[in-house]
Formats: sequence, structure tokens, C-alpha cells
Amino acid sequence: MDAHLRELRYFAAIADELNFTRAAARLFVSQPALSKQIRALERRLGFELFERRGREIALTPQGAALLPAVRDVLGTWDRAYAETRALDRPRTLVVGMQTAVGRDPQRHALRRFRELAPDWTVSLRLVGWDDPTAGLADASSDVAFVWLPVPAAGIRTHTLVGERRHVALPDDHPLAARAEIDFADLLDEPFIALPATAGPLRDFWLALDARGGRPPRIGAEATAPDEVFEAVSSGLGVVLLAEGNTRLYQRPGVVCRPVRGLAPAELAVAWRADDTREITRLFVAALRGAAG
Repeated sequence: MDAHLRELRYFAAIADELNFTRAAARLFVSQPALSKQIRALERRLGFELFERRGREIALTPQGAALLPAVRDVLGTWDRAYAETRALDRPRTLVVGMQTAVGRDPQRHALRRFRELAPDWTVSLRLVGWDDPTAGLADASSDVAFVWLPVPAAGIRTHTLVGERRHVALPDDHPLAARAEIDFADLLDEPFIALPATAGPLRDFWLALDARGGRPPRIGAEATAPDEVFEAVSSGLGVVLLAEGNTRLYQRPGVVCRPVRGLAPAELAVAWRADDTREITRLFVAALRGAAG
């Protein structure tokens, strides 16, 4: 019986989360599609991988026995893919980003890395927020600058900087005249949200933990900064952003104000846990030094 690599990834993700909804968000697929794929895999295998107990699930004995082999297969494939892809661009380190490089630790680290590895080329690629791992999940990036939390297993992170959260709103908004805004005053505002595939990252930028159980109003969804600020300037909603991004993404008709009552945002460098290459270690070390 043959199983597709995608199905094995689905199985491993559900085994990690023991929750179909969280696994679907991590895999960037819908929950019904994920359930359908696993049911089809189980039919072909001839046994169930999970015991379903209402909203709770657990591995069956067969699923538990199969899981270590599946992890080995996926790990071997991901390493082989990354190494093979590198043959087309020898000595090129692909750095994924969710927002532009503009903070001092990032700039200093990239310069330091060039000094430490002068024969390596850095390729910067901007990845939409529909992939909160910035390309690490599918190995299209070697390392990445990401905002925490990262909703994926097998990824390590090191926080570079914490930044206060601000709100971007139209310059004619009633709250725009304030020097600082309490988050409580934003609870009824429509928000520009990241796509559902961003999982916990979407929740963070909607500040779900500070809403006291009140669901947010979603005015629009966006997968990139330009889309976000176009939506804000068009009056579709407001959006939370990190303090550093208020300088990087200035737009006509949009003002940014600091928000009281929210935990800071954390920008981190991230890499795959099974990536043991010396060049990856060197890049992370350069960032640790720049941040320290």
C-alpha cells in the first residue's frame, strides 16, 4: 500500500496536535479537507490511525506504532530536498521574511554574516502571512525572520527584539487624535486580520487574549503589508502592528498610535530543528550576537 508524502505530513501533524483544527491551521488546509484525507488514508491502510472521542482524539496502537517510521521518512525527505535544492544555487542561504528587513539587529547580523561567510550569497524572500513559518515548513527558506508564535513543530526560534504593539487607523478616525489608545477602546472596531492559515499568529495580532472572551469584528483579511494598509486607508478596519513597522510602513492617510494593555510583539530568527548545517549555525550565531 502506497501513501503520499502529503498524507504522511497530515498524519504526523495531527499526532503532534491531537486536534484536527489546530493541525489544519498548521498545515494551511481546511479542517474538513484534513479529516477527509485522513479517513481516505485509513481506508487504504485497513486500520484506523486515531481514536475519535467526540472532540478529543488519541493515537490507536497501530497509529502509535507507525508514527516513528513516518517521522523518519519525513525527516529524510526534507533533508534530501533541502540539499538537492541547494545544488541549483550552491552556497546560497535563503532567508524568509514576513516583514521587511529594517531593524538594527537584522541589518547588523546580515553584515556580520557576510563577513563570516564571504563566499556565501544571501537571498532574501518575502513570504505572505498565509505561511507563518516564512518558508520553513516546506523548506523553501533555510532560515527566517518571523513573528512569534510560530504554529509549527520542528522549528526552533531565538527572539531578537520585543516591540510594543501599535494600532494603524485612518487619519480621520475619532481615535486618531489621541497620543495613546487603550485597547479597551478598540474592542468594537473592525480589524484587518491575517488569513486563518496563520493560526495562533492571527490570534496574536487580533489580541484575542486581551478581549475577555469577546470575539473580534473582522473587517477584512490580508496576506501582505500592502494589502493591510490599503484596507486600513480604505476604512475597512484597523490593525495592530509592531512599533518598528510603524516606521517601515508609513502610508498616506494612515496614522499609528501606541496601544496600552497589550503584551509586546516578539521578532525572532527561526530555523528547522533538524538543520544541523554549519552555515545555519553561523547565521543564527550572527543574529544572536547582533541582538545581544
